[in-house]
Amino acid sequence: MANGLKVRFWGVRGSISCSGVEYMRYGGNTSCIEVTGGGRRLIFDAGTGIRPLGLELARLTPIDLDIYFTHTHLDHITGLTFFAPLFEKRNSVRLWAGHLQPPDTLKQVVSNLMQAPLYPVSLDVFRARVEFKEFRSGDVLSCGELSMRTAPLKHPNGATGYRIDFGGKSICYITDTEHGGGRPDKTIVELCRSADIMIYDSSYTDEEYPRYRGWGHSTWQEGMRVADAAGVGTLAIFHHDPSHDDAFMDGVARDAALARPGVTPGGLPRALVAHEGLTLSP
Repeated sequence: MANGLKVRFWGVRGSISCSGVEYMRYGGNTSCIEVTGGGRRLIFDAGTGIRPLGLELARLTPIDLDIYFTHTHLDHITGLTFFAPLFEKRNSVRLWAGHLQPPDTLKQVVSNLMQAPLYPVSLDVFRARVEFKEFRSGDVLSCGELSMRTAPLKHPNGATGYRIDFGGKSICYITDTEHGGGRPDKTIVELCRSADIMIYDSSYTDEEYPRYRGWGHSTWQEGMRVADAAGVGTLAIFHHDPSHDDAFMDGVARDAALARPGVTPGGLPRALVAHEGLTLSP
């Protein structure tokens, strides 16, 4: 595992996974990213993208890792029960959530997912040492040499945004949030201030957004506005709507490159569209 901060995208789709030739280049798996640095491995969200990640990590057993959820809507947790490291007794996996309100707990949510008539087996099928951890969005979390700040996001049933800092570099993960009010969300701007990379919920375009107001998502153009207000180096457009195929996302990539041209001092584009397999090092 490299010591410097790095993010790899395993699932970039929002709402529901998609298959077909029209999704091959950007990918059809739902949200999952892997952040490594300082000898630690952090996974954010457990959409269907966590399954191929788990197959790769299975070769590294025994492993010790943390999974942080932005929230627990189905597209962000549906891959958890297919995550191979959970079925190896030599592994330790901690699952974290900061958006839930009592009496709901993360363990209860996962248990509810894994019960009849929705699922054939229960939590008992996991063989790894699994811990369920709760925090409150806005807390500062300790992750070894990595530091992590969190903030609440505007999404139905709540969600959490994350900022990871290590070695003078920073990555922010801001997905499933809805903008509004005519100006960038101050909470997100402050969390992402001067970040090297901001991964942002860009489910819609500004033209599409009025039809989906209240659904809890944002636009790639709003991501631009937030990135500029916060002084972010690279905007990574993320959580692509299932109706946006490769051809559509090519158009977004062209428009984004024109709207936020150039590269950062580290050589990354100032705006890009995330795709499965993409790795970024700030």
